[in-house]
Amino acid sequence: MLMDPNSKKVLLVDDEPDILQIISYNLTKEGYQISTAKNGLEALDKIPVFKPDLIILDLMMPQMNGIEVCQILRSKPEYNDTLIIMLTAMSDESSQINGLETGADDYINKPIRPKVLISRVNAIFRRLQKEAGKSIKIGNMVIDPERFMAVLDGKDIVLAKKEFELLHLLASKPGRVFLRNEILSQVWGAEVIVGDRTIDVHIRKIRQKLGIDCVTTVKGVGYKFELQD
Repeated sequence: MLMDPNSKKVLLVDDEPDILQIISYNLTKEGYQISTAKNGLEALDKIPVFKPDLIILDLMMPQMNGIEVCQILRSKPEYNDTLIIMLTAMSDESSQINGLETGADDYINKPIRPKVLISRVNAIFRRLQKEAGKSIKIGNMVIDPERFMAVLDGKDIVLAKKEFELLHLLASKPGRVFLRNEILSQVWGAEVIVGDRTIDVHIRKIRQKLGIDCVTTVKGVGYKFELQD
């Protein structure tokens, strides 16, 4: 059961009124505070006022699509901690990878199934709660779960939610090889179906942002964290 859902605000962004109504009804029943926007431009106006913990964002919208909104938000440090779930009617892997590469934390395929939606929203907040704990310090790197931030040589490194979760998992046991299925289960959850390329995308972005190759690929098996002296 989700803990204290009343403190969580969810902004729904979709150009289809029926979709907004269905999602609003089901998440309101779960105790979430809901606000809606019918396009990306309206969403960007509402976000600074409503200050959502989670944005459920349609991929294909007129005026400004979900990818563009996500890119704008992730370019601003104040919204780096805001969770984003992308809604998409596209089932091809390239569209899903594109959404994840822009900084989305998860995606849900249309047509919307209310029980699946609620399960995924609850799961993403549960995983967030589990991450609260002590910082991990390895060499000249600190991984701080309270700020969702990696600090390298005293410099703050901004990571998207899933990038941080993945780095935190690998660094929790340096040198240990985490299997791909294990990573998918612990970072994305058993309810989420994503491909192997999803992990590869996030590993690549972690390496780029840190500027060091601290995550080693074990071909055909998984990944491990190794910080060289």
